[in-house]
Amino acid sequence: DANDGDLVHSLKGHRDTVYCVTYSKQGKRFASGGADQQVIIWTSKGEGILKYSHSDSIQFLAYNPITQQLASGTHNDIGLWSPEQKSVQKHKVSARVLCMSWTTDGLHLALGLFNGHISIRDKFCAEKTRIVRSEPVWCLAWNPSPSKSESTEVLTVGCWDQTLAFYKLSGQELGPEHKLGYDPCSISFFPSGEYFTLGGFDGRVQLWTRDGILLGDIAQMDCPVWSLAVRPTEQQGVVIGTENGDVAAHHITFSTVHGLYKDRYAYRDNMTDVVLHHLASDEKVRIRCKNHVKKIAVYRNRLVVQLPQKVLVYEVPGDDPLDMRYQPVDKIRLSLDCSLLVATAQHFILCHEKRLQLYSINGVLEREWHLDSLIRYIKVIGGVPGKEGLLAGLKNGHVVKIFIDNAFPITLVKQSSPVRCLDVSCDRRKLAVVNESATLMVYDLETQQLLYQEAGANSVAWNQEFADMVAYSGNNLLCIKTGSFPSHPQKLHGFV
Repeated sequence: DANDGDLVHSLKGHRDTVYCVTYSKQGKRFASGGADQQVIIWTSKGEGILKYSHSDSIQFLAYNPITQQLASGTHNDIGLWSPEQKSVQKHKVSARVLCMSWTTDGLHLALGLFNGHISIRDKFCAEKTRIVRSEPVWCLAWNPSPSKSESTEVLTVGCWDQTLAFYKLSGQELGPEHKLGYDPCSISFFPSGEYFTLGGFDGRVQLWTRDGILLGDIAQMDCPVWSLAVRPTEQQGVVIGTENGDVAAHHITFSTVHGLYKDRYAYRDNMTDVVLHHLASDEKVRIRCKNHVKKIAVYRNRLVVQLPQKVLVYEVPGDDPLDMRYQPVDKIRLSLDCSLLVATAQHFILCHEKRLQLYSINGVLEREWHLDSLIRYIKVIGGVPGKEGLLAGLKNGHVVKIFIDNAFPITLVKQSSPVRCLDVSCDRRKLAVVNESATLMVYDLETQQLLYQEAGANSVAWNQEFADMVAYSGNNLLCIKTGSFPSHPQKLHGFV
């Protein structure tokens, strides 16, 4: 069972070690092959319905995603079986078959061989293209969902010269090879085609984009990872099979990375791009960073993007409120883990646990603050350039105010529950705090007294023109409260 790992069937059909299994795309059948030189086709209920043999052990199996055609590879040939044919068509190959993959239209089959050759064949197994590599091609896969910019199918290839390469159907290589530092053993794409997982002989399992950008490690196993399978459903996850017999399932979550300043909203797309959306004009601009976008901050006409090894700074020239022509200003070599990132007119601030670090746009560390508890939320509240203020909500329930030109934080409110979100009214007189128990607390900043509280809140924001109007969301509702009047709820599905 893919959800909990419970054993559903234990099928006894082979007389020796089973080397490979594969499901049909529809999930109604699966096939197995092994050292007994037999291929067995089973129903999804585990009933054997057909068997055929080769003259050597079965190394790899691949179902055509369109038809019921099954390809089986051995040390010296490949077989093509289909329900319409009574016999299995066998075709000689020059070396041991290590891996196979069908194109999305089911018209072409790619073979990865032990002698380093990649053979691309039509559905009748006639070779159309041959690519020669220097080492065994242990894994390959066609992208299951070609992008609009790709006019042809794209083949991703992992070779034991410790490289990752991409090829067109014609055999033309796309872009430079990527040095891995390990021997790749298995590739599995997400159904969307945007990402794929790569398992290595050193036990690494990594997440990559379709363009060959490394996003990070998913797992580090104790031995070689010989098999990977990404779940073909909306529940994003990958199952890992290792040399010592372990099968591990990992759930993958793509968190939302975004930033907002008045009418300008920026968010991460495809893990490597930043999309800026002007909410008033509905204009969108895409910035391709060609690297893993970790954090985004927007302030006035400035955009700050954190990548794994650097920070990129963009800005819009001039003061036109509708201008979306963001231009690169600086590229700062800076590799720091941070949980939060915010920007001001002349600086950006990184948050890591209890520490805040103030950097100039040129990447110079100017000031640090060490607070009493973990920082859960920060918000820039504006001010004179170079002297802006920000609010920090802490895990111990305190809310502190910091001016970036001052070394000493000011405690505004002390409460007992960790802070989840906060905002200050436009007249700077009232503070709204959402705590860990999903309760909105509104305080008078002059007296520090609690004015009122509302249950069922995840996030909060004050109106920028009316000081008594506040909005908060939670439980699939958006609520607007003005002054002492009751809240006005409106249905809003999703988590804000």
